Amino acid sequence: MPMHTTHPDVLKRLKRAYGHLNSIIQMVEGGRDCLDIAQQLLAVESAISKAKKQLVHDHIDHCLEHVVSEGKHSAQETIREFKEITKYL
Repeated sequence: MPMHTTHPDVLKRLKRAYGHLNSIIQMVEGGRDCLDIAQQLLAVESAISKAKKQLVHDHIDHCLEHVVSEGKHSAQETIREFKEITKYL
């Protein structure tokens, strides 16, 4: 499957979150204040959530729209896949 136009942005968000998570691990290992750690964890959680939403929306906008317009899946199959992907929002 080819990379979607939004995948580079999703990758950027995930790599940023990954680097940030490594910093948080160092904060925990270094005995930093729990309030600081919790704040940074919220930032990582938010970044991952945004990447997930962007990926799901991209799938709906491009993959599902493509299979519907091309007639590659039945309406029932497309609806099933739509329901499946939206549970991750």
